Formats: sequence, C-alpha cells, structure tokens
Amino acid sequence: MKIGILTSGGDCPGLNAVIRGAVLKGIAIHGHEFVGFLDGWRGVVEGDIIDLPRTMVRGIAKQGGTILGTSRTNPFDNGGGPEVIKAHMDRLGIDAIIAIGGEGTLAAAKRLTDAGLKIVGVPKTVDNDLDATDYTFGFDTAVQIATEAIDRLRTTGESHHRCMIAEVMGRHVGWIALHAGMAAGAHAILIPEQKVSIEQITQWVKEAHHRGRAPLVVVAEGFIPEHMDGAYSERGLDTFGRPRLGGIADQLVPELEARTGIETRATILGHIQRGGVPSAFDRVLATRLGMAAIDSIMQSKWGTMVALKGTEIKHVNFHEALGQLKTVPQQRYDEAAVLFG
Repeated sequence: MKIGILTSGGDCPGLNAVIRGAVLKGIAIHGHEFVGFLDGWRGVVEGDIIDLPRTMVRGIAKQGGTILGTSRTNPFDNGGGPEVIKAHMDRLGIDAIIAIGGEGTLAAAKRLTDAGLKIVGVPKTVDNDLDATDYTFGFDTAVQIATEAIDRLRTTGESHHRCMIAEVMGRHVGWIALHAGMAAGAHAILIPEQKVSIEQITQWVKEAHHRGRAPLVVVAEGFIPEHMDGAYSERGLDTFGRPRLGGIADQLVPELEARTGIETRATILGHIQRGGVPSAFDRVLATRLGMAAIDSIMQSKWGTMVALKGTEIKHVNFHEALGQLKTVPQQRYDEAAVLFG
C-alpha cells in the first residue's frame, strides 16, 4: 500500500515524530510505501509530493517543525475539491492519506472522507482544544516554553517593581494559560472560558503589589474581558474564516496602569511557543499516534482520528472531535483561582 502523509495548519513540536512513527511502523511491519505531501493541503491539491523512505525519517523525532512543510491552504479552494484530489491520488498510486493537523485540517479531512476519499487523522494543536482526546502533542512543549518565558518576566518585573502581563496562545480555550500560569505562580490567569472584569483583575494586581510582589498576569489570546463582546482581533481572518487572535495583553496595559498606578508591561509570546524541539512527553505521544494511524489504515477506519484516552490510544470518529471545543472546566479554573491575588 502507498500512503501519503501531510502536515497542515500551524506547525508545532512533535510533527516530525508522528511522521517517523508512521513510516517506521508502516515499513517494518507492513511493507508500506510512503510519500509526503508538501506544504499541507497545497501539496494534496497540486499533487506535489516527495518520497519518504526509512532513511528520510532517521533521527527526526527530536526536530521541531515539519520536514514536509505546512500551510493554511483550504483544500476546497484554489482549484481543489475531492475530484481533483482523487485524480492526483490515482495518478500517483496513493491509496490512503494520513492528515496531521488541528481543527481546520480535520474538518477538511472529514468533508473529503464524506466524499469518498480514504483518510485517517492525527490530532495536532498546541492549544489542546480538540475534543475526544485528552491531550494533543505540542501542548506540553508549548506550556514548558511559556513557563520558562514567564519565569524570566517575573525576575525583570521584580527588579523594576512592575506589573508584567504575559500573553500566550490558545485561541478560544485557556489550557496553555492555565497550565503555564499555575506553573509560574501567576497572580491572575485570564482565559476565554471565564468572563472577568477589569475591576477584578485590578484587585488581584493590587493585592499582589501590597504584599511586596511584582504582579504577574497570564492572559490567553482569546480572553474576553466583561466590557468586550468578542476576542480581540485586528489581523482579519485566516483561510478557514477564523479570526487571527492576539494583542489583548497590550489592551490591558493602559487599563491596569490607570487603575493601579503601577508601571505595567506586556509581552506577547506568540510563535516561540510553537517552535523548537518537542518535550519528551510530546515525542513519545506523537510517535505513538503516528504508529496508531497505521493501525487505522490497516483496519480501514476511514474518517477517524487516533486519540489519547488516559494512557491508551483509541480510534474516534472525526465528528466526535469536531463537535465542540475542549474547554477548561469550571473546577479547574476555581482550583487555580485560589492562588490569585
């Protein structure tokens, strides 16, 4: 069997480990042949591939990014669609596709599977927002990177007696902010799942300052203060029609300075959370998911993705993962809020 692999959407640590796990198991156990589609769905729509022999994946599990490249191409735009993709697969002799990506990638994979293409998915997102899986690879690494960065902000904040605001990724969920904020000992954690007033944030900052601390606030990019109707976005939409988030930390700075009188600085961590080498946890999880994707193909589980349930890898339907976002439950936030102020 000849299998095509693609990585689509935002890059994240662990993508190469998935590719390696799938290729090594597919070749060693089943004698499959592998090719990689270049730059995500663009390569699928245009039939742009490279061979993936065993030597190509040697030692790549520890590398960040993706050896196949990625993009935010929508496979139904720019001359794409199931008929075009099927024609390329037939021409190239490709029997099935492993699509590695997040919500947008898997939603596109579901539509193509519904149209008759043979596709299985591997969930990927640093945001950890995909339902039907306990964790996605890339999340652990992003939290580690964010925590280290916030630790550094704390020392400079204490030196200058400033309030420091760190903005992390997460889109419309607050998993990175919650975990990194708790790990770094933040005095306030602001996430999309919780509406919080400027007055409440001000109180937390003042409480920390009165104890002689340099207040530290961690905010998720999708956080919506009580006085705003939606997440802050000034960069338009991506190719899947979703708003590009980022910049809420800069909006909070003048508000907090005016209310507290404390010099306040914001740092937006941005893409450094997605770059670099994956953590050990993410390397292992990504490898296991890549190997499990081969099982999905061998069992003809088209329209499914592999998922982590507890410590076991399971196969779940795309619709289970795409029905709703996996948000931070109230209990987890209440747990963290005990430490605020």
